[in-house]
Amino acid sequence: MDITEVRIKLVENAAERLLAFCAITINAAFVVRDLKIIGGPSGPFVAMPSRKLCAHCHACGYKNPFKASYCNQCGTKLVEGQPPRDGEGRIRLYADIAHPINAACRELIQKHVVREYEAELVRAREPGYISRYEAIGDEDHRPPRR
Repeated sequence: MDITEVRIKLVENAAERLLAFCAITINAAFVVRDLKIIGGPSGPFVAMPSRKLCAHCHACGYKNPFKASYCNQCGTKLVEGQPPRDGEGRIRLYADIAHPINAACRELIQKHVVREYEAELVRAREPGYISRYEAIGDEDHRPPRR
């Protein structure tokens, strides 16, 4: 696997742990967006794109976040269910949409993204800085038509 492009969008006023969003292009053919760069105790790390896990309303079947007390569609009081837990017993409220299968792949992504994040911090100090992440549209990642 070859990571052919990394685009970073710095989070303004990053007082929280979320430092930036990024998109990676793999083999100049496949884009994964909405990776997050999070500030951790030993430096920035990459979190994969994820979605909130939901439970269905017993009355209308509408999907609601696990922590919701009432259905967002019909207003019925939701039955407190057991949200899924990870291998260490912690409640899982999010599930990865895309993720590496092994540690070597995770390390490859981590290394490329953190290196590009640090370079983006330097570029952001330059006058007239514009994030390349903003220019991402589906057409930016398609081969030119012939």
